[in-house]
Amino acid sequence: MRLTFYGGAKTVTGANYILEAENGEKIMIDCGLLQGGHYAENKNFEDFPYNPEEIGAVFVTHAHIDHIGRLPKLISNGFKGTVYSTEPTKAFAKSLLEDSVDILAREAKRYGKPGFCRQGDIKKLMNQWQEVVYHQKITHGPFLVTFYDAGHILGSAFIKIEADGKSVVFSGDLGNSPAPLIKERELIPTDIDYVFMESAYGGEKHEPREGVMDKLEDIIEATVKRNGVLLIPAFAMERTQILLHHIHDLMSSKKIPKALVFLDSPLAIRVTEVYKTFADVLDRETQKFLREGHNLFEFPNLYRTETTEESKAIWKKESPKIIIAGAGMSQGGRILHHEKRYLPDSKNAIVFVGYQVKGSLGRKILDGAKKVKINGDEIPVRAQVFRISEYSSHADQPQLLEWLKPARFDLKKVFLIQGEEAQMEILSSKIQDRLAVEVEIPEEGDSVSL
Repeated sequence: MRLTFYGGAKTVTGANYILEAENGEKIMIDCGLLQGGHYAENKNFEDFPYNPEEIGAVFVTHAHIDHIGRLPKLISNGFKGTVYSTEPTKAFAKSLLEDSVDILAREAKRYGKPGFCRQGDIKKLMNQWQEVVYHQKITHGPFLVTFYDAGHILGSAFIKIEADGKSVVFSGDLGNSPAPLIKERELIPTDIDYVFMESAYGGEKHEPREGVMDKLEDIIEATVKRNGVLLIPAFAMERTQILLHHIHDLMSSKKIPKALVFLDSPLAIRVTEVYKTFADVLDRETQKFLREGHNLFEFPNLYRTETTEESKAIWKKESPKIIIAGAGMSQGGRILHHEKRYLPDSKNAIVFVGYQVKGSLGRKILDGAKKVKINGDEIPVRAQVFRISEYSSHADQPQLLEWLKPARFDLKKVFLIQGEEAQMEILSSKIQDRLAVEVEIPEEGDSVSL
């Protein structure tokens, strides 16, 4: 087999890998959007450096846009094969891609870029998309493919691929387990020759999850006492649903004072409804919560604002209030309008609950910028800035090492992907020292024989 890195090399986003068997057949793992200083980096609008017509199938690890965002473009450029993923991943992908393609169309027009894909490509993509279940054996030409639960988001998977007498695993994004709502990630199989492993938090250790509710409680309580506004830029999937679940819990147990809570994201609202359809595969604690008669993601003082007019009306509501809005890295969406209005006031606060890519507006605020540009205007940042890393849906360094450990005796090499180079270097050293496994950090465009 031969593997070529077309994305996700020394960068967190843009996962995109092509695996070629000895007989020349090719499959792809993920086809994600590259993100950073803009919602979509310019490279997303360029032609693929390969012929999509030569790809027989795409295997998708999970529904985040940095893993699926270029699939409509792949279809537009001639891909005629089958896309495989779990059922939740496919269900989420439709809404996420419709939202993403709409943003991409506006960005293309604004910056004079070529169109990202054609009208109808998402529908065509969905028709070529086949659902699989965990541990199901999928045969595609010389490839035998198996999905395992990655515990990252609902429906996420790491994927084992066997061909030409070799076996490889693509981690996708591994979960920060145990996590609210979803089941824990599975163990890696032991009979693996090569692993392509994410490294977003390869140099870090998360705080124990046990304290996450206490941190959220303290931030909300302090902001409410100041009669302020708490902004939460949240990813539409997983983080938003966990936040709603936790805020509901804190309010119902009277650990925080009641305040108006606005879910100001049409995409997050749609995704939340999809979650409800998969209630039967959520974790045991959530199943118990539902059996006790509670409604998932429903509580007093929660308002869903779908229209632009409803979103703008939030500003007229008296403080204190909590606004959960997309996008998670402040690279677009309604959160920008709220940040523009509320960041200059010191009685307000903003809390980041997900990874902030280098160059993103969220990363600049988190790193302590005193002023930021939002829609061309320079905005002072006087609001209090917080980060709750425990909400991260990514495994940290100890969890990455623990996940990899069972396969160490048969492993020939680990390739680190989907992380910033500094994080990769730290993780590489730990893997070699503690597990005695060779590690390589590939460059984009590198091709390796396995």
